[in-house]
Amino acid sequence: MAILQGLDVVLVNTRFPENIGMAARACANMGCDHITLVTPERWIRQKAEPLATPKGQPLLDSISVCPSVEDAVAQAALVVGTTARRGGWRQAMLTPEDCAREVAACLAAGGRVSLVFGPEDRGLDNAAITHCHRLVTIPTAQEASSLNLAQAVLLLLYECASAVRRQEHAARPREDGSQGQLASAEDQERLMASLRDMLLRIDYLHGDNPEYFLMPWRRLLGRARLRRHEYDALMGMCRQVRRALERAADAGSSAARHDADEKKS
Repeated sequence: MAILQGLDVVLVNTRFPENIGMAARACANMGCDHITLVTPERWIRQKAEPLATPKGQPLLDSISVCPSVEDAVAQAALVVGTTARRGGWRQAMLTPEDCAREVAACLAAGGRVSLVFGPEDRGLDNAAITHCHRLVTIPTAQEASSLNLAQAVLLLLYECASAVRRQEHAARPREDGSQGQLASAEDQERLMASLRDMLLRIDYLHGDNPEYFLMPWRRLLGRARLRRHEYDALMGMCRQVRRALERAADAGSSAARHDADEKKS
């Protein structure tokens, strides 16, 4: 069994099939058995093959192609985006070592992980970042901060594989699923939609840029690695708050109509 089984490398808007081939070789080296492409500019298997080497060919055979980041990470319990930029939407950056520990813990708990890499020339945009629970950056020299895509894949997978080995070597008891299945990224997106609606209704979020101010909640819930029963509880809370607000609004409307009728009489 591959040491990083359950981890999916997601390559977004890749420009060159050769880089996909080198990433496949890196995945094979580190025991990751799946790659997903999101809207690649050019996906030409024949150009990727030589750089994948024989060991990377099975990954090229099993590559998935998705129309969006949201679709690509839907089944993941933990989604980690990679970025070299900081500030704005890019807060609370993990080091590769810290990222690897979170990945290893999620895999040990039976959850799937998506490790998301942006296009070679510009990295992940803000729209892709919103689907990531955590962000990781690879420290480099300031005068040469740009990494080749396959280099970044190899470095992060090496850290993840090392963390999994350390965890196994320490013989720490793994979670056996008795606490319930981890909520997927698709579940968490539904929860975020319900939370967004609830927070807008109580005027906690402002309508001009709710996604930006929702980011701390995304980070919090991403770190929590929610179980299904916890997801159900939070969804239930959002529904109850909405119903309470609707009842209050109906009561206010009824009172206003009653007052208007009283004045007429």
